[in-house]
Amino acid sequence: MLATGMGARARARAGLDGSKRKKIYPDRWVYVSRSFDTDKDVEEVREIAQTASEHGLTAIVLPGMDRISLGSPEYLERLRKVKTIADRYHLEIIPSGFNTGYGGAIRDHNPNLAEGMLVKDALFVAQDGEARFVADSPAKLQNGGFEQFQGDRFTGFEKQDEPGKKTFADTVVSHSGQASLRIENFGDTKAGIARVVQEVRVTPNRCYRVSAWVRTENAEPASLFSIKSFTPDGRDLSPFEPPAPAPTSGWRRVTTAFNSWYADRIELNFGVFEGEKGRVWVDDLEIEEVGLMNVVRRKGTPLTVRDEVAGTVYEEGRDFAPVTDPNLDFQWTHEMPSIRLLPASRIQNGERLRVSYYHGTTIYNDQVPACPSEPQTYEIWKEQFPLIEKYLSPKRYFLSVDEVRLFNRCEACRNRHLSAAAILGQMTQWLYNQVRAVNPKAEVFVWSDMFDPNHNSVSQYYLVDGSLESTWQYLPKDMGIVVWYFEKRRESLDFFSSRGFRTVAGAYYDSDDLSNPEGWLEAMDSTPNATGIMYTTWSGEYKLLAPFGDMVSKRQ
Repeated sequence: MLATGMGARARARAGLDGSKRKKIYPDRWVYVSRSFDTDKDVEEVREIAQTASEHGLTAIVLPGMDRISLGSPEYLERLRKVKTIADRYHLEIIPSGFNTGYGGAIRDHNPNLAEGMLVKDALFVAQDGEARFVADSPAKLQNGGFEQFQGDRFTGFEKQDEPGKKTFADTVVSHSGQASLRIENFGDTKAGIARVVQEVRVTPNRCYRVSAWVRTENAEPASLFSIKSFTPDGRDLSPFEPPAPAPTSGWRRVTTAFNSWYADRIELNFGVFEGEKGRVWVDDLEIEEVGLMNVVRRKGTPLTVRDEVAGTVYEEGRDFAPVTDPNLDFQWTHEMPSIRLLPASRIQNGERLRVSYYHGTTIYNDQVPACPSEPQTYEIWKEQFPLIEKYLSPKRYFLSVDEVRLFNRCEACRNRHLSAAAILGQMTQWLYNQVRAVNPKAEVFVWSDMFDPNHNSVSQYYLVDGSLESTWQYLPKDMGIVVWYFEKRRESLDFFSSRGFRTVAGAYYDSDDLSNPEGWLEAMDSTPNATGIMYTTWSGEYKLLAPFGDMVSKRQ
């Protein structure tokens, strides 16, 4: 463990760090995400690089470099051009990637490397050459069509936010039947919450699909409707944000799913979360147990099929054909696959089978976490580093180990007998060592959140099994930390600085002005070991890049 020493705030109060002086930091970066599928991407980078150079920035952070081995000759040629552009404008290129939280690069190589969640003893019944899933869970919703109500209060829901003020029985607008739930006035409170809640009994370690029909009018944000599945201890098993077509839209079905994990009952929430304004109608809620959807097949996610009565374990390739989900997309709107029985199968017609397997899932709109313990994950990563050196010759690397919201659930993870913190920490150490193996002098940076107790380094984090406390102790002492939690910027900067880490601020985040980076600079000026700041955009918005560059390179 690194020594803690005096906190940065204490040093600032004591006047030991020159906190009143505005500093110009040597590391002034811009984050540029491009696929390089077309020449247009290269030209856009050229424009960004020219602006960055003319306004005092020093480097381009280039994400997606963990899939460079999949690049076509045209892609690699465009990457060469980007390197030439950066050299022309005296800008360093910092390659970024290598994350299982956003596992897209890993899954581009093999979709079955998605992290798996156990489904135990789902029921399948054999008939006419195949075995099909049969739900045997107690899960059932009461009054999902909102047809039963007294005034504005609906029957069957244990909780309903402010009936007659935020939640209403609407007998004019409905998807089916005579009534629907209407939600409005949710912007009156800071949280912007208005929903109905019903407790549903479930079977542990089973998979459930949940859906609702939703209509919106002048909704802000457009994706304000959500379905949340809370365990009795408060863990949300279905974190997602349904994509919304527009602030005003007709009836559309919103579908998600959850794995019940250790819970035998779930509190289902349907409604508005973090809403600002508008009206929302909800109707025809459904929950159903599903089987084999998004099943992932690899060594760490075994599948077993056994007879319910005799306990006979049947063999894949002898009794039944290899099991896959042909529509493996980690969404929940496609059909359930069945198990195809082979001609010489010992499985008889009418036989009840218990099937255990692992499935992946999408978190929010597009995040499908990959497994940090399956050996192929590391084989894929190891292939990327020599290619990055060949095409970019970087002086620094930026590891995208952030928001790792699902792991330590499959056998590849569980069989290591490590804490969740150790799995994440050892993965980060391994990536650091790979960088140093190809470039012993390279500096290595990582996002802060998974190592910050003020952020995601906590005891209970999304769908991770186990605590992520004290993950920072696994970081090499010379690792640079890119801190990005603006609301806790002082606490986070203090935490890493007091432990001897260099820090860079991940600033801007697609704001309408530069108040965010201004706040970061103010906090950094009283932080020892702060070395830089980054213009961070997720929407590809660079209209404030020039004034940002001037602000961080010409401080008065």
